[in-house]
Amino acid sequence: MNKLLTLCLVIKDGKVLLGMKKRGFGAGRWNGFGGKVQEGESIEEAAIREMKEESDVSVTGLEEAGVLIFTFEGDPQPLEVHIFTTDAFGGEPHESEEMSPQWFEFDKVPYGEMWPDDRFWLPQVLAGWKVKGSFHFGEGDIILKKELEIL
Repeated sequence: MNKLLTLCLVIKDGKVLLGMKKRGFGAGRWNGFGGKVQEGESIEEAAIREMKEESDVSVTGLEEAGVLIFTFEGDPQPLEVHIFTTDAFGGEPHESEEMSPQWFEFDKVPYGEMWPDDRFWLPQVLAGWKVKGSFHFGEGDIILKKELEIL
């Protein structure tokens, strides 16, 4: 069974809010905000909760932008990540124990400091498309196999 995760991207005036992950899985990389779906929680509720916990930003009006499945060599547990976007939010982003938020113009997104798959799907999502696909990672987070559909 897949492990359900969320990823929320707040978009405003040609900019996207990303966070530098400070600890845990993906530490040292820029990413959207999100995490595990807890028992009894919808995927959307998890995205809203994680966004608030990681950045102190309250989001509404989430739009599902896609689903990506991630697998890693030597780890049998697939990660099913539901991506959401919104331009409806309240509050100013603040650093948390887990993330340090920063706004990036679309053409200045730091892909070199992100997961290697992001450069394939994130520009599509920022352009308003939906995505569906899978990425299989090998040692050193090298993409061994990818399938990506732009919807």
